[in-house]
Amino acid sequence: MAGPRAVSANALSQETGVSQGSLSRWLREVGSVGGMTRSSGKTKNSKKAWTGAEKLRVVTEAAGLSESDLGALLRHEGMHETQLAEWRHSAEAALGEMARGRAKPSSEDLRTAARIKELEREVRRKDKALAETAALLVLKKKVQEIWGTWEDEDDTTDARRGK
Repeated sequence: MAGPRAVSANALSQETGVSQGSLSRWLREVGSVGGMTRSSGKTKNSKKAWTGAEKLRVVTEAAGLSESDLGALLRHEGMHETQLAEWRHSAEAALGEMARGRAKPSSEDLRTAARIKELEREVRRKDKALAETAALLVLKKKVQEIWGTWEDEDDTTDARRGK
């Protein structure tokens, strides 16, 4: 249960016939005996604080490995297969959440989206009004080219009448 070739309390219980509870209690008692505890410094068996990037690296490296290669990777990294499975599950859950989008958009996001929609509607309305005004100006110019200006006719009419 301790040392480089440690086995679980369940496995040792089946192998020796001693109950798993007794074996676990003995292991705790040995840990409380002076001089038998692990040192506080980092040792090969002490737990490493893994960053998210390191976890992702190990999960991706382990993805396509055979059983023997996976075992070698786990030994090299100093971790167990259950820990790798937990990390894989967490990564898949996070990726699934990203694919679905955020479950609930924040009220700030909703206000921003509503404001954007309102502004886009206003821009469309103004574009239509501008297009209509431009069309009217083009038509006015064409009418002036075809029939002449209305102001010129009014001026010539007044001149002919002697006014």
